[in-house]
This record gives sequence, structure tokens and C-alpha cells, in this order.
Amino acid sequence: MIAAPALADHHKEMKAEANIVQTAVGTGMHNTLVAAVQAAGLVDTLSSPGPFTVFAPTDAAFAKLPAGTVETLVKPENKGTLTAILTYHAVAGKVTAGDLIKLINDNGGKATIPTVAGGTLSAAIEGGNVVITDAKGGKTTVVKADVMTSNGVIHVTDGVFLPA
Repeated sequence: MIAAPALADHHKEMKAEANIVQTAVGTGMHNTLVAAVQAAGLVDTLSSPGPFTVFAPTDAAFAKLPAGTVETLVKPENKGTLTAILTYHAVAGKVTAGDLIKLINDNGGKATIPTVAGGTLSAAIEGGNVVITDAKGGKTTVVKADVMTSNGVIHVTDGVFLPA
């Protein structure tokens, strides 16, 4: 039992050496996101020094979309739409959960977050969780925060953001 925390700490250190894309590949729950990033041609961007903050929907989050949505989006003719959706999940700079909570608290319980796509997300704390509202009014919960990478941070979400 004594070795478990040491292993956990070592695991975190190893994770921080991987970039956002490498980390997403390694989670086992972001296969759809990784395939979409590849289809949109964003692997090089999200592997660059950044830093970036990525709100990363799980495979289960993508599965909540209407049937056929993901299959349609990854087609070459829909690359522009796919890119717009994916960059709507990215923020320039490294924004930790602590930073985000401080921003929410400093702004009366609601923070506006500018995305790489040029849109905005709204963040609030609901039921003790950080909840992100997209341009269409969809609410998504951050289910795991502060997955540190070599070029930023990933916050795992239970939904997919949709831009205006």
C-alpha cells in the first residue's frame, strides 16, 4: 500500500511529458476526439508548444450526439465544420481548474471563456462542479480536471460543445 502514492506521483510525471494529443490517445476514453482531431488536421497544432487548455469530450459524450453526427463530421467535405467545433473546445493558454474557479468567483459566479475558434463559453459552478454552457445553451460538466500535459492542460467533459 505504501508504494501506491509513489506510483501515482510517478504516473503524473510521466503524463506531463506527453502533449495534449499523446495524452488523449493514452486515456482510452477519447478515441472519437482523437479521430476527429486527425480528420480536422489539428494534430500538429495540438502537439505544438502551446500552451492550450482543451475541454475534451469522452467517447460517451460524442455518443450522446444524434446518430450519424460524428460519422458525417469526419468526412473530408465537412472538415471546416469539424475544425470549428473542435477549436471551440480549445482555449489559448493554460487554464487550470483553480484558475477557472477563481475567474468564476471573481466575476460574480459566471465566467466567459474565449475559445480558439473565436466563440465564447460560459463557466459556472453548479452542484459543486464546473459546468460549461456553449453558444447553443447546452450544459456540459467537467468530470475530470487538470490532466497536465507538456503543452497545456486537459479538462475531461461529459458533453460536446456546439458553437453558434
